[in-house]
Amino acid sequence: MKTPTSPARSGGQTATIYNRVFWMSYAANAIAVTANALTFRFAEFVAFLGGSEVISGYIVGTGITAALLVRLGLGQAIDRYGTRYLWLLATLLFVSGCSGFFLHSGAWWELYASRVLFSVGLAGMFSCSMVHIQNQVPAKRRTEVIASLGSSGFLGMITGPLIGDVIFRAFPEGPARFYALFAGAAVLGCVYFALVICLTSGDRHTPPHETPAVHRLIFRFWPGPIVFVAMMIGINFTVISVFLTRFATHLGLRDISTFFMGYAAAAFTFRIGTRTWGESVGRHRMALIGLAGVGCGQFMFLFVSQAWHLLFPALSCGFGHALLFPAVVSLGAGAFPPHYRGTGTTLVLGFTELGTVLSAPILGGIIDYFHGTGFSQMFAATGSTAFAIAGYYALTAARCPDKEQEWETPSIPAIKATPVSVAIEERVPAGSPTPETIAVRSTTFGKSA
Repeated sequence: MKTPTSPARSGGQTATIYNRVFWMSYAANAIAVTANALTFRFAEFVAFLGGSEVISGYIVGTGITAALLVRLGLGQAIDRYGTRYLWLLATLLFVSGCSGFFLHSGAWWELYASRVLFSVGLAGMFSCSMVHIQNQVPAKRRTEVIASLGSSGFLGMITGPLIGDVIFRAFPEGPARFYALFAGAAVLGCVYFALVICLTSGDRHTPPHETPAVHRLIFRFWPGPIVFVAMMIGINFTVISVFLTRFATHLGLRDISTFFMGYAAAAFTFRIGTRTWGESVGRHRMALIGLAGVGCGQFMFLFVSQAWHLLFPALSCGFGHALLFPAVVSLGAGAFPPHYRGTGTTLVLGFTELGTVLSAPILGGIIDYFHGTGFSQMFAATGSTAFAIAGYYALTAARCPDKEQEWETPSIPAIKATPVSVAIEERVPAGSPTPETIAVRSTTFGKSA
């Protein structure tokens, strides 16, 4: 973590944020998302090993739960020790998890353990990346740099599945294709590790003088209703990553690549085009517009009957995602001072994962309640939730001024002069009308207040 005297900070608005550090971070984030996308066929791998969808869900759920628990202490560890060593440790955990997928001996507990390493490592990588990039720029441009860096993730969303498809076509049916996927993810993790070493080689970290317990920090700097917006990001991710394939199967749609390509392309385009909206439009409005985009996209699923129809919810949800993530991270992390920003960043990212964990069984229950055909009810529920959160946010946090807290440069009261009268004793010379008496003369001085 760089000190507040780094060039990016001292340069203010005139210093470019798109420097060597940014572009290396951009490449690293794209590599991380690509590596993660290569593991999207994990459920198929579990099925190949003879497991069911229930077992796959338990394994993935265990990993997410472990990541959530680790986040409770991860933020405070970043604040205390800096990003460098924790970032490298998280990357090693990720590589170990990916390696465990194709080196396991067949025992299920090995897959559980590997998934925990994978999920915890991935959570740490993204958290450290977000904390590190925020500390390179002036406070007013944090939203912009978060948006710009995040656009690389959409490139990874496109690249990862394409590489996975190539691997599946190149290898015959059997374990080799899955081992190639996970080995590829591990190799990309090693490249990411090398980039992190270069990115953080000159970093110096000054730990905070006070390190209160994490729950005290959270209560003291609670970011407010923005955490519900963060949960909506997780709910949207649950829909498109867990239930969309089942929805497509229910309708008899074989190809859903239209959705993911459209989603990633729309999110990338809108993210680049709106990266400065944090200052020009405001982060509260970004959150509200993003929620509207996600809500409309969920309702658009109700009218899908052919594969190409998926393009419309993809564009709407991609647009919403493009606006929501930078606004949520900026507002949530910005509620904490810079020396506790690790806690703030991990907290708000943790709420996105909490939205995923809580919504998955609820949305699945809605589908099953209607005998496996309740997709329309599910989409209506998620769309209504997005608009309900938007209404709540509009009546609460959005009514407050959208002003970046200047933690680094606290205001100094202006100095002004106020008159004060001081009595001075003066000896009156002999021969005066009142010899040897004490005369008092009032003199006015300026006093700094």
